[in-house]
Amino acid sequence: MTQDNERTFLLIKPDAVQRGLVGRIIGKIEDKGLKLVALKLVQVTPEQAARQYECHKGRPFYDSLIQFICSSPSVAMVIEGRNAVSICRKIMGATAPDESQPGTIRGDFSLDLKHNLIHGSDSAESFAHEVAVYFTADEILNYHLDLERWIYYS
Repeated sequence: MTQDNERTFLLIKPDAVQRGLVGRIIGKIEDKGLKLVALKLVQVTPEQAARQYECHKGRPFYDSLIQFICSSPSVAMVIEGRNAVSICRKIMGATAPDESQPGTIRGDFSLDLKHNLIHGSDSAESFAHEVAVYFTADEILNYHLDLERWIYYS
């Protein structure tokens, strides 16, 4: 990872997997010029879900969120690039699909707040917490993407 790059955690949720949107979602991320450094299909366990969403414990939607995220496979990934956290959040769109702009993942593919297709870290701190739920350090690769010289001005 270069000094200017940062990493973020994304989870393509069960609704996107069931709808066959995984490739299109990853395509939007790669089209922007961001780099995949870890990727795997996971069946989220209740324990993993509780760790990931511990900040929501006690909220009215917590139990249904845990049930939903464990209902079918998801795709966990780590993305790297300059401003990866903020750029991925823009690519995802607003959490509420009716507030998401066209061209975003949620703006193009989602109609429902619960079924909003993707989760992404909102900060470096949340990345550190969330990535540890799904990946070990040796599962995250460090490599040079040759096309970076065509994406970034240096």
